[in-house]
Amino acid sequence: VCSHISNLFEGVAHKFEYKMRLVYAHFPINANIINGGKTIEIRNFLGEKVVRTVHMLPGVTVEKSASTKDELVVCGTDIELTGQSAALIHQSCLCKKKDIRKFLDGIYVSSHGVKED
Repeated sequence: VCSHISNLFEGVAHKFEYKMRLVYAHFPINANIINGGKTIEIRNFLGEKVVRTVHMLPGVTVEKSASTKDELVVCGTDIELTGQSAALIHQSCLCKKKDIRKFLDGIYVSSHGVKED
């Protein structure tokens, strides 16, 4: 209980962030952020025509990184909701019925922690 409360204090003061990288071998993944960072659309995953839509949990926003190509930044004050939103993005881009050692395409968390201002 103590760590949850300290995480809430730290999140309100500094915000938590998860940096996620778009990894692809052949077909470039397109990520469009809509609704002011509340929703992300993932297109062209493994060359599919299906548009995958992920809604962020309350209090969590997603944005594209200005400094790094193919990077998403998920920010929020609650560490649990921020981590869950990053997991939802990751789960939407899993390779089903394929050898995951060969097909490494997807969106993966590269780093997480307190946001640096």
